Amino acid sequence: MFGSSFAQGNRFKIPPLSQAAFLLDFDGTLVDIAPTPEAVVVPPGLLETLSHLRAACGDALAIISGRPIEQIDQFLGDVPFAVAGEHGVTIRHRPGGPVERAVLPTMPQRWLVQASDLLATLPGTRLEHKQGGFVLHYRAAPEKAEVLRQTAERWVRESDGAFTLQPAKMAWEIRPAGVDKGYAVSLLMETTPFAGRKPVFVGDDVTDEDGMAAVHRMGGAFFRIPADFPTPSVFRAWLASLVAGRG
Repeated sequence: MFGSSFAQGNRFKIPPLSQAAFLLDFDGTLVDIAPTPEAVVVPPGLLETLSHLRAACGDALAIISGRPIEQIDQFLGDVPFAVAGEHGVTIRHRPGGPVERAVLPTMPQRWLVQASDLLATLPGTRLEHKQGGFVLHYRAAPEKAEVLRQTAERWVRESDGAFTLQPAKMAWEIRPAGVDKGYAVSLLMETTPFAGRKPVFVGDDVTDEDGMAAVHRMGGAFFRIPADFPTPSVFRAWLASLVAGRG
């Protein structure tokens, strides 16, 4: 995890919007965390704010999420120019464009079977299957965090480095090593309309730190909720203030 001096050195160094590229997390950043992923609500005004931001940045607006791309589309439609899903496993570089998928190691199917069997015995837990791995959710059963972590760590050790265990908010995610939000940032910043701009990354979770590190290496700015904005609502208001009068 980044130290405070690292974060302090990058706060509020926002380039002019005409020179910026915004790369934003979704859950816990643009929208408030909900009891379940399906219960997330897009607040009034957010789509309008993002549309104005995209116009001000010459289309250089991307969502980089742990969710699959199709879920981001359900919430935001075609407002973002680019979307990276599953922490960079899938990337769509432009609206209506093809979805590129990273080359992934093959995940043992027995892990899914064992995970399903285990979670069936643990009320309040939930299994989420993704393209490159899966997530063990325990938001409704926080006391199960340790047993899930120990089991997931055992599976990851068996993979000899092909998979990694990523802590998330009230969840453990098993995903391919080397494919993360930093990987997504690097690929997006090589292509139009992002290339040549200063990246601005905003996230709220451990899963966003790879994206922050990539932006830091590029000389861009990154922000974290709650260190820089106490809540998603405050961040949304700040975004709206950036594009005020651009309607």
